[in-house]
Amino acid sequence: MTYPNLDLTGVPTPCYVVDEGALRRNLGILAKVQDAAQCTIILALKGFAMWSAFPIVKEYLRGTTASSVNEARLGREEFGGEVHVYAPAYSDDEMPELIQLADHITFNSFTQWQRFQPVIESSEKRAACGLRINPEHSEVSVKLYDPCAPCSRLGMTRAMFEGQSLIGISGLHFHTLCELNSDALERTLKAVEEKFGKFLDQMEWINFGGGHHITRPDYNVDLLIELVTRFSQRYNVKVYLEPGEAIALNTGVLVTTVLDVFNNGMDIAILDTSATAHMPDVLEMPYRPEIIGGDKPRKLPYTYRLGGLTCLAGDVIGDYSFKRPLKPGDRLVFLDMAHYTMVKNTTFNGVPLPSIALYNPETHRGRVVRRFGYEDYKSRLS
Repeated sequence: MTYPNLDLTGVPTPCYVVDEGALRRNLGILAKVQDAAQCTIILALKGFAMWSAFPIVKEYLRGTTASSVNEARLGREEFGGEVHVYAPAYSDDEMPELIQLADHITFNSFTQWQRFQPVIESSEKRAACGLRINPEHSEVSVKLYDPCAPCSRLGMTRAMFEGQSLIGISGLHFHTLCELNSDALERTLKAVEEKFGKFLDQMEWINFGGGHHITRPDYNVDLLIELVTRFSQRYNVKVYLEPGEAIALNTGVLVTTVLDVFNNGMDIAILDTSATAHMPDVLEMPYRPEIIGGDKPRKLPYTYRLGGLTCLAGDVIGDYSFKRPLKPGDRLVFLDMAHYTMVKNTTFNGVPLPSIALYNPETHRGRVVRRFGYEDYKSRLS
C-alpha cells in the first residue's frame, strides 16, 4: 500500500481500510494475464467479498466463484457476470436455488453428481456441470491448507473414476495451491495430465482453482501465461483461474488503537482488535503480520507482546518492537489485511467487528462504507 499518502487520522478503530489504487494495480496484472493467456479469471469470494469494491473489480474480471448459496447470491446480485459454485457437498434444499444462481456447478463426488443430475437436467436453466479432481500431488506445506493431503475430503482421485460415466459433465476442476508461484502450478499440471489425461479431451473447460499468488512481486507471470496457453491449446479447453488472495494482496490495512499497556514478565499492549476474531489466519496459518513502524522483537528499543481484546488466552498477534514506548491511544496499522479477514471474522465475546472503509488515492480521501454494532452480534444468535 502507498502508506505515506494514506490518511488514517479520521478512521474509527478497529477498521479495515482498502486502497482502491492498490486494488486496481493487482487487477491490472490479472487483466494482462487474461488477455495474454486467453483465459478467464474470476474472483473467489472466500478470499475477498467486500462487495462495496465490486464496481472496481468487475471492470477487470468476469465473474465470481462461490461455495455456498449465500456467496453465489452475493456474486449474482452484486457482481454479475459468470457465477461458479463448488462445495464439498450440496443439500436438497440448496440445489434448486443454486441452479438459478450459477452458470457452473462443480461436484465433489460421483454420488453427489448422480444425485442432482436429474434435477439439473430437468431445469429450464441449465448450468455447466463439472467434477473436482484430486491429482494427489501436494504443494502446500501447511497441512490445514493442503487440499491434496492423504485422505482429503476435497476432490476425487483417479481411482474413483473407474467405471463411472462422464455424460453430462463438461469440465474438471482442481485446486492444489495456496500462496504459491507458477512453478507449483507447472508441477501440478504434470500430475493432472498423468492421472486424468485420458479425460481432458472430453472436456470443454478446466478450472485451475485458486492459490495462485499472481500479484506477488516475485511471481513468474510469464510462466503462468505459458502454462495456461499451452494447456488450453493442447486440449482445446477454456481455462479458468479463481484467485481470491491475489486480488486483494497488499491492498488493505487494519487500523487499531492501543487500550492498555502493562508488564507481566515483558511489556504487553492490549489492542481494540483481536487475532482470533478479526485476523484469524494469524493463528490458523500461522503468520506474523507486519506493522507500520514496527519490527521484529528487540530490533528496536521497545518490545511489546500485542494482545487481542477477547478472553482467549492465545489471542496474541505477536511480539513487535518500536522506536518509542507505546501508550494508550496510540494507533497501530497492520498490513495486508484485506483478504481472509472480513470473510472470516467473528463476533466472539461480543467484540464488535471492525468497520470497513475504502481509500481513494487520487482524492486522498477515505470513506467508511460499513460500521457494525450490537444488532450485528445479536442477529447471529437466538
